[in-house]
Amino acid sequence: MKPLEILLKNAARSKRRIVLSEGADPRAIEAAVAARAQGVGQVVLVGDSDDIAARLAAAGAGQGDGIEIQDPAQSPLTEAFVALYHDLRRHKGVTEDEARAAVQSPHVFAALMVKSGHADGTVGGAVATTAEIVRTAIQVIGPAPGTTLISSFFLMLFCADHHARKGAHIFADSGLVIDPDAEEMAQIALSSAGSFRALIGEEPRVAMLSFSTHGSASHKSVSKVTEATGIARKADPGLMIDGDLQFDAAFVPDVAAKKAESSPLGGNANVFVFPNLESGNIAYKIAQRVGGAHAIGPILQGLAQPANDLSRGCSAEDILHMIAVTAAQADALKATNTVTEERAQ
Repeated sequence: MKPLEILLKNAARSKRRIVLSEGADPRAIEAAVAARAQGVGQVVLVGDSDDIAARLAAAGAGQGDGIEIQDPAQSPLTEAFVALYHDLRRHKGVTEDEARAAVQSPHVFAALMVKSGHADGTVGGAVATTAEIVRTAIQVIGPAPGTTLISSFFLMLFCADHHARKGAHIFADSGLVIDPDAEEMAQIALSSAGSFRALIGEEPRVAMLSFSTHGSASHKSVSKVTEATGIARKADPGLMIDGDLQFDAAFVPDVAAKKAESSPLGGNANVFVFPNLESGNIAYKIAQRVGGAHAIGPILQGLAQPANDLSRGCSAEDILHMIAVTAAQADALKATNTVTEERAQ
């Protein structure tokens, strides 16, 4: 079974409640209808209730049985969310009136649904900018305990007939952190390894990428990669990770045998951590547009609860896939919390 099929199947099994903050967008409507048809979670559409209801009716659908509408202007949750948002942001000088105005934003309302436990995750960005989506997620949901960096990745699916090596891979950070230092690059690697386990259910094999392989070039940017590798390895000694590595030495076993024969990855990495946003963003777009890979993202990691961004050029199918990814993140979070609670008892 292909990785995407597994994600959709698992999402249908768990039936997580996922909020689409741009509920009136035609792509969100189409994705919600598709999610209901395929049983991929319970979808909440946030926005003007009359507008969304009319768009659902035009699509031959309606509210109920897997699709819910929440209108910040008249929702019974709004007053509690005003108090919650005020409590979260009063240290920044936000007044109650300002909190009331903020909660009318669909993105803030959606994030508050997740923060308060009324939903398992939120997805937005088909219309809003990445900056708005990420800022709201950080302010309302906040970082996960022990995490100092919110980063992102693209889930790259190589499933076409022409792909020599099929399967799922992570490219990070390809959408958010512009120029990470060694500590931040190490954190991106650790977060990405956890994301790979959560979404794919397999052990991550992390390649820390550079234009150098095992010191074949000398430069401060290469030193950053090797330092980041050491930091990540020390933080998680059981993690299979190596760097500095050129992409071919991380991806092609025959090349790895020549360039990096001592590498534990053996040219079979599945998580690729780029030294900066520039290289990561270029790489995922080349893999997608030239190589024919299916790219899902940017997917956020490092948050206390799932919140994800969309490309403004996304399709309804892209949103459906992001609903499944967000559900998988929620499942992984629940599993982690359950283990933590059992150990505390």
